[in-house]
Formats: sequence, structure tokens, C-alpha cells
Amino acid sequence: MKRKLISSGSSFEKEIGYSRAVVDGNWVFVSGTTGFDYEKMTIAEDIVSQTEQCMKNIDLALKQAESKIEDVVRVTYILPDSSEFEKCWPILKKIFGKIRPAATMFSAGLADSRMRIEIQVTALKK
Repeated sequence: MKRKLISSGSSFEKEIGYSRAVVDGNWVFVSGTTGFDYEKMTIAEDIVSQTEQCMKNIDLALKQAESKIEDVVRVTYILPDSSEFEKCWPILKKIFGKIRPAATMFSAGLADSRMRIEIQVTALKK
């Protein structure tokens, strides 16, 4: 199968040189996704709102890749302040609770100080 690149329209993709997602065969690799609303290029201040927006952005990328959240097999969470992770759990459980992908969370600086969380996923289309 041919490799397919997915774009969200984010200015970051052109400026940095990456795709929101890459489809290779049945695999979908979604780049680290933040809580930016890419249509407005705005970001909420709180981590809960950012997590919700991250997941909306990821869901859209998966749909463009002809995949879905239920296909996610791996998720990575990156937070500048790991003590905030627990605030995200209710949202993450609602989305991933039944499919329970392999997961990792680590703390690291992000590209913009307004960013409170970044999420990347890998999906295997069925």
C-alpha cells in the first residue's frame, strides 16, 4: 500500500516539516498532538480542555486516515508537569477505557510554554 500523509492544516506542519499523521499499510502513526484548535490557532489555558482538544485533533486525523480511536494500539502522553496528569484521567478513561492501548507518560518540555499536554498514538487499521 502506498504511503499517505495527513495534514491538519496547522502552520506548525509546514514550518517544521512534518505530517499530522502518516499511513503506511494498515498502520497509522499520529504525531504528537497538542491542544491547539488548528482552525483558530488558539489554545485553552487548562490541561483538561487541552486534553479534550488533543483527542478531537487525533480523532480527526484517524478519520482522515480511514481509521478510528478503537484501532489505537499505543498512546504516549507528554506533560511538562507530570503532577497534572491525574486531571486528564477521566477523559482518557472515557476514550481509551474499553480498548486499553499500551501507554506511556513522561514529563518533558514542550515547544510552546502554553502547551500542557501532547499526545501521540499509533493505530492498526482492521
